[in-house]
Amino acid sequence: MESPNTRAIVEALTKAIVEHRLHPGTKLAEQKLADHFGVSRTLVRQALFQLSQNRLIRLEPARGAFVAAPSVMEARQVFAVRRMLEAEMTRAFVREVTPAKIKALREHVAQEKAAMERGDVPVRTTLLGDFHVRMAELMGNEVLAQMLGELISRCALITLMYQTDSAAEHSHDEHADIIKALAARDEPLAVRLMTEHLLNVEQNLAFDRKVPSNDISMALS
Repeated sequence: MESPNTRAIVEALTKAIVEHRLHPGTKLAEQKLADHFGVSRTLVRQALFQLSQNRLIRLEPARGAFVAAPSVMEARQVFAVRRMLEAEMTRAFVREVTPAKIKALREHVAQEKAAMERGDVPVRTTLLGDFHVRMAELMGNEVLAQMLGELISRCALITLMYQTDSAAEHSHDEHADIIKALAARDEPLAVRLMTEHLLNVEQNLAFDRKVPSNDISMALS
């Protein structure tokens, strides 16, 4: 049984990475983390190992732990897998669509819009990714929701490194269009819109951007 301390560290670091407060390439010093969380380095090490399993950080022998910096090739592969999974998810969703499920998705998109109007980039990024997980959850498919959650955590890192501001607005509009097609039970249109949406997100990534850097104590405070 894992210690709740380990879980708390994993959750705090995941949140900091996904919300773009800890940037790709940041070194995660064990002692600094142990001091910050008030725990032993052993617990920190366990948490870092779990995060490396989720591909959010990379562990380098003799150098330590770093926030992962996905390559362009990895980014393209992550999006390719998402397109395969989410086309099928969209098909299945249309078949079991209900007014309550559509209402839940519309509420989610309203939260995206509110975050964009506030200019809240971390929350906006999280909500834009969570839209896809929310679809899986509404279908009651825990395995799919978990797999998508992990893929989308990796995507959050990729979008941090390569996404532009205007692209986020397009994503939000595309989510609204996908919901309309789902509500109309138009399976071919819903699948096409989902596939195009994921292609657009990928195509709008500026792969020539300079990667930002950050300070760990600032990111976790």
